[in-house]
Amino acid sequence: MNQFLRNLTAEQQVSALFIIVFGLLFIASATVFMLSLRERGDSVQADLVRGRLDEARALLRTSWAMTIVFWVGWASGERVATTLFAIVAFFALREFITLSPTRRGDHRSLVLAFFVVLPIQFWLVATAHFDLFTVFIPVYVFLAIPVVSALADDPARFLERNAKLQWGIMVCVYGMSHVPALLLLQFPKWGNKGAFLVFFLVFVVQTGTLVQHLVSRRWPRPPRAPNVSQSFNWTSWSVGVATGSVLGGVLSGITPFKPGQAMAMALIACVAGSMGHLVMKALKRDRGVPNWGAQGQSVTGASGLLDRVDALCFAAPVFFHSVRWYFGA
Repeated sequence: MNQFLRNLTAEQQVSALFIIVFGLLFIASATVFMLSLRERGDSVQADLVRGRLDEARALLRTSWAMTIVFWVGWASGERVATTLFAIVAFFALREFITLSPTRRGDHRSLVLAFFVVLPIQFWLVATAHFDLFTVFIPVYVFLAIPVVSALADDPARFLERNAKLQWGIMVCVYGMSHVPALLLLQFPKWGNKGAFLVFFLVFVVQTGTLVQHLVSRRWPRPPRAPNVSQSFNWTSWSVGVATGSVLGGVLSGITPFKPGQAMAMALIACVAGSMGHLVMKALKRDRGVPNWGAQGQSVTGASGLLDRVDALCFAAPVFFHSVRWYFGA
């Protein structure tokens, strides 16, 4: 089987990857659907099971949506993939800003963020201007945003307002832009298989986060930061990161890395993603909301999109620059 896959072209290998992923999602969705048909009564245990099935359905919906986005992007070419991720970043930033109160003096800065910064950042990715796209937001935009705000002549809570907008741009635009950038990295004898790197990153980060969540539920420990997260503790975090790292080593065959290198890169991605997820939880506590989608209601227009991609937004830039620095891609 392994020899058969190696004999396929790069496009055929990526197609096989998506067939496998879609197949696994179909099996998982069918299983959850069959379990939801069972009669469970009105007991507390039944309500708990129904709640977990609802969580599973929400996770599967997000997984289907993101997989379709990846597939459409790959099938349509790198430019279309970058555009799709730009749309995801737009809605993630809109969700972030909607739950962060703004003033009239912020309107020019918001227009700059959504309709100037975001398109330019993803254009730099699409045209492979790596040296510029890595510094465009942290240097030029972070200096320009306060200038625009100052010209609006509204000094009330100036530092807080600008820090909030800069943080939203950094996470939702800068972080997300590094996902399609992975499609453009070039490795000797690697070919046009950047989709494997995206899959590798998403799979190990999401697996590590999921395992951490399951371990914290199965074997509860005192939380490390109870005011931020009741489920985060060092034991579950270590198990989740270790699982994601080992999985990365197992998946080394679909990457340009050797097993040890793949495990190290997966470790870096999992640590960055898990810590980013914790940071975003702290931001939600500060805003006084349980999730970015306001309990699943479409208040922001994205219904919790940022909850689904927050770990990826932190892991993608760290993973991208680690790979590019170490391998010179």
